[in-house]
Amino acid sequence: MDAAAEERRAWVTLLRIPGLTYERVARGLQAVGSAAELAQTADRRPELLELSEHARLQLRALDTKLIDGDLAWLDGPQRHLVPLTSPDYPALLAHAGGAPPALYVMGSVQVLSQPQLAIVGSRNPTASGRDTAFDFAAHLARCGLTITSGLAEGIDAAGHRGALSAGRETLAVCGTGLDVVYPEHHAELARSIAAHGALVSEFPPGTAPRREYFPQRNRIISGLSLGTLVVEAARQSGSLITARHATEQGREVFAIPGSIHNPMSRGCHRLIRDGAKLVETAEDILSELHWNTTDVNAPAGAAKPEGADSGAGGLDKEYEILLDALGFDALGPDALIERSGLKPEAVASMLLILELRGLVEARPGGRYCRSPTRR
Repeated sequence: MDAAAEERRAWVTLLRIPGLTYERVARGLQAVGSAAELAQTADRRPELLELSEHARLQLRALDTKLIDGDLAWLDGPQRHLVPLTSPDYPALLAHAGGAPPALYVMGSVQVLSQPQLAIVGSRNPTASGRDTAFDFAAHLARCGLTITSGLAEGIDAAGHRGALSAGRETLAVCGTGLDVVYPEHHAELARSIAAHGALVSEFPPGTAPRREYFPQRNRIISGLSLGTLVVEAARQSGSLITARHATEQGREVFAIPGSIHNPMSRGCHRLIRDGAKLVETAEDILSELHWNTTDVNAPAGAAKPEGADSGAGGLDKEYEILLDALGFDALGPDALIERSGLKPEAVASMLLILELRGLVEARPGGRYCRSPTRR
């Protein structure tokens, strides 16, 4: 087995160990240098991955046929494994806290690092709520934001369909293995998303839907995104978990208010009371994200972030401040926030914008440095 195949097998093995996070695996890699070495020594040196006894038992019990099956699935078309060491691992997610050490992807790997907005909400929305999610998703997608959601019934599906109706990419984070579609009747929608965007999961192939997996995947939905829009949500909705993750990750949270008599509005009203941005139009979101809204019907790629350009190739003041704070060494967002004095949610989106313009480069470990053209 060559070194690349050995590394790939090691990553597939590590994803079968419960409870591993980006941070724990990154620390382990610093100690031993490769995923292959990490997987081989994890049981003998549990401190490398901070493995519990339960996790060690799971590792010892791993059937090689399971690993072989995971690798066989990856050999199919448009199927990818994106470990934290890959330049394709999304930088925003790397900084989200508790991110998975690798992602299974079906579709386009490039969509992972596009500027995204999460749209989530009730699985049982009103007809008005479903239409609102569809219309917001279509409009925001035409403005250049990739719509991210969870492939669930209701608002999630409406958000995906809205983006697809605009001819734009959308991304679905699944609470199952990518060979399992849940709900089953979303099979055609899942195929469309994979063909025009990506399906993403931290769970290996063959993973069936379990109740606890869906709240778990919500941190990935918010972690990939610049902000999260909640369209309709009951007081105990799972969408509020996504919104909470977004807040903890320093991302924007948006909520659409509704009738005081509609139980599907109560979750949104609670979010607004807790500090979420009240949204009446898509422009409210675009304004908060400093996104250029001058031509929402422009071809794909034409819409661009407001402030990244200020004529003659220049940058607005805040972007220059951030670029100056970056200096010539690779730094993470926390250090940049401290140096620049900018808000955490602003730094996350601005770094992505500067990367899209080729002014900064993402480095392993979720850090950034100036691109050679700016040195």
